[in-house]
Amino acid sequence: MTDLTGRTVVVTGGNNGLGLGMAEGVGRAGAQVVIWSRTATRNEKAVAALAEAGVRASAVACDTSDEASVDKAMAETTSRYGAVDCMIANAGIAAAAPYAETSLDDWHRVLRTNLDGTFLCTRAAARHFIERGEGGAMVVVSSTISRYGGAGQAAYTTSKSGLVGLGRTLAVELARHRVRVNILVPGWVVTDMNTHLREDEAFLRATTARTPARRWAQPNEFHEVAAFLADPTLTYHTGNEVVVDGGYTVF
Repeated sequence: MTDLTGRTVVVTGGNNGLGLGMAEGVGRAGAQVVIWSRTATRNEKAVAALAEAGVRASAVACDTSDEASVDKAMAETTSRYGAVDCMIANAGIAAAAPYAETSLDDWHRVLRTNLDGTFLCTRAAARHFIERGEGGAMVVVSSTISRYGGAGQAAYTTSKSGLVGLGRTLAVELARHRVRVNILVPGWVVTDMNTHLREDEAFLRATTARTPARRWAQPNEFHEVAAFLADPTLTYHTGNEVVVDGGYTVF
């Protein structure tokens, strides 16, 4: 099994849904988990839930779309734990609207969080890894929507597609610094963010029928894959898109 004992893993947006599932996964493998998110009450609740699961976790208040906030969070995290070994860039939002009715403000809001935020967090991690000189790992969280598109989700789809390109580029550029960068491509996962989709019976029925596993995933089904992607012993594994979607993209 993956052993992350002595490692510090940052999970952005790790206080809920898929992020919380991945935070628990790396924590169960022995890592010290640090959640970066701007919602203090949800951070506290997540840290308490992780503690109940036997995971060592803390939270740092961070608006991942704000450069100064990200740099401050990295400084606080490294000051507290000495180093960061893995950055899981997961924080993201969605804003559904017909394309012709999508406002520029909503477009910018989604891209600012999903694309700009991931850029800022992975850049902060890259700078830390390069300066430290001991390598590291990054996980860029995209979505299967990057492969097939989605009506009413222009901004979200564009941002998640951009993250695939960013992850590939980082894998190439940072390899000489022994930094591994892989892209996690999850399918349909039960989270608070998509409650409205699951309440649409026709949509839920259609997506479930198209998924060979015949169901949506639960966040805890990402425990092992998160730990795997953070594993420092996998020194030759980089630039890979790891799809975890119950077979959705091949059916």
